Amino acid sequence: MPKFLFKRWYGLHMVLAITLSLLLVAILTLYHWVYGVIGILLVIGLIIATLQVEKRFQQDLKMYMATINHRVKKASEGLLQEMPIGILLFNEEKVLEWANPYMQKITNQESLIGKELVEVFPALDWKPEQKKIDFAYGERIYEVLIRPEERLLYFTDVTEYKELAIRYQQERTVMGIIHLDNLDELSQVMDDQSRTLLTTSVSGVIIEWAGKHGVFLRRISSDKFIAIMDRAALDKLEETRFEILDVVREMTVDNKIPITLSIGIGAGMPTLVEVGKNAQSSLDIALGRGGDQAAVKIGNKLNFYGGKSNAVEKRTRVRARVIAHALRDLIHEADQVIVMGHKNADMDSIGACLGVLKAVQIHDKKAHIVLDSTNAGIDRLMKEVYQSPIAEWFVTPEQAFQLITTRTLLVIVDTHRPSLVIEPRLLEETSRVVVIDHHRRSEEFIEDPVLLYLEPYASSTSELVTELLQYQSDRVSLDSVIATGLLSGIVVDTKSFAFRTGSRTFEAASFLRRNGADTAMVQRFLKEDIQQFIKRARVVMNTEVFKDRIAIAIGDANESYTQVQVAQAAEALLTLEGIQASFVVAMRSDDAVLISARSLGDINVQSIMEKMGGGGHLNGAATQIKDISIPDAVRMLKDVINTEL
Repeated sequence: MPKFLFKRWYGLHMVLAITLSLLLVAILTLYHWVYGVIGILLVIGLIIATLQVEKRFQQDLKMYMATINHRVKKASEGLLQEMPIGILLFNEEKVLEWANPYMQKITNQESLIGKELVEVFPALDWKPEQKKIDFAYGERIYEVLIRPEERLLYFTDVTEYKELAIRYQQERTVMGIIHLDNLDELSQVMDDQSRTLLTTSVSGVIIEWAGKHGVFLRRISSDKFIAIMDRAALDKLEETRFEILDVVREMTVDNKIPITLSIGIGAGMPTLVEVGKNAQSSLDIALGRGGDQAAVKIGNKLNFYGGKSNAVEKRTRVRARVIAHALRDLIHEADQVIVMGHKNADMDSIGACLGVLKAVQIHDKKAHIVLDSTNAGIDRLMKEVYQSPIAEWFVTPEQAFQLITTRTLLVIVDTHRPSLVIEPRLLEETSRVVVIDHHRRSEEFIEDPVLLYLEPYASSTSELVTELLQYQSDRVSLDSVIATGLLSGIVVDTKSFAFRTGSRTFEAASFLRRNGADTAMVQRFLKEDIQQFIKRARVVMNTEVFKDRIAIAIGDANESYTQVQVAQAAEALLTLEGIQASFVVAMRSDDAVLISARSLGDINVQSIMEKMGGGGHLNGAATQIKDISIPDAVRMLKDVINTEL
């Protein structure tokens, strides 16, 4: 107990004892005065003896406390001198005033006093809010505890711990799935013997590659391998950018249908089950982006490698029919359908919306198209739409919110990224979402759609919707505006059937032409006025040739450009001799910088734009960057190109 409490307790007991003693003496005095005198003498003797004992106790206690303080002080001094933790004391000018012997051992200097901190540890620096940092000095790693108020630094050697942590990370299990993309197509163009010889040689190359990099490999089906490795092996594969993709593609390039690989890698998760799910998810994304690439998902971070070849058309009418019937069932179950495309709508987005609107009306259900505003690229089409009965089915995002019920079906077309839809909040308000898109799958994706039709092999979303329309009814009758809108979407995205055009593209265009699509009207939709033509020409004039094969055009910083204008300028640059890829950098009306990229196929502009926050296809992609100047955007673009190439 505290000293003052002890004294109070002891004093109370002494007063009580003396009081009782005096009371007894008084009683004895009543019997005889001699007894009283004897009693008083005894009480006085007792008091004197008690005081002597108390005095001796206090002296012994003081000696004991002094001994303890001396021992503690001595132990503390010894601890500071001998403990395996470095301690530095510095003044306001960061000049060292004191250091314990362990700091001399760390620095191999006999005296540190009087030296500046930066002189002893040039690389040691910390921010005001930091209380603890890791600091590498020589071959050791120290955890530095910072006490700015006392101007003290504590150095703890954590080298073994850090090495153990690194070793733990390097030895964590990584799972991969390797998929041979075109095996089914090979069976249609090669006999069994040739097909077997080719796949055997490809498998041999993959097995040799796996053995070289310490990867355990086992075939789990005719077109799939499962790969098990550690993180150290994965790091080496990422350094080589999965060179096996190029090896397999080049060894089969002479075939009518070359074999390509898609690889999905999962890592960085706490359990093997989650690692396996990441691997499968990564493979799905790689396939959704057109194959011939590796998708590596470490935790929640996704990286892509490869993707250098154009996707080979793999769609079948069976899949289109299955998707069409699934869409029909979802339409029947819904009380209404809301259709929405991406921000800054283009011909393909509006055309696909019109096609889905018609598919819903075939089944006598209500449908609405969400559109926030028009732009120069769709103005002429929208004028035709607004002059037709279809105009009443267009609503603003605010009106769409008022229409939503628990049974509403939301159909997203021409994008699969939540941040790019016209009104992202509609995704949160509806539980049933259908996604129809032709872009290569990106890391950002709409969560849990009830139906997904993602075909990067298609020329446009309008082509996909046209195919789905054909299976909605035995007889499909299209309004001229809807048919023309769908055809316009196909024409714009294929650059008048010059790029990304397959046999199915012409079949869709033929179906639309038979059902009232007006090709002359399409050409009117694509016309531009002379001022816009001159404005685009000025952008093309301000062109720099980068790395002898890449054209980079820059718009006037004092003018604003639309997405269509920069895209058309990029396409115009591709017609120049020796140019394999083009980039146009210009300012948008909302002060964001637009970058539109186009390629002939030798350079993957999608991966370049993804590094800058955008996306698209191998030969056509774009991005928008806010809070940046055009010169800074151009420097960033060149840095990314240098890294990718």
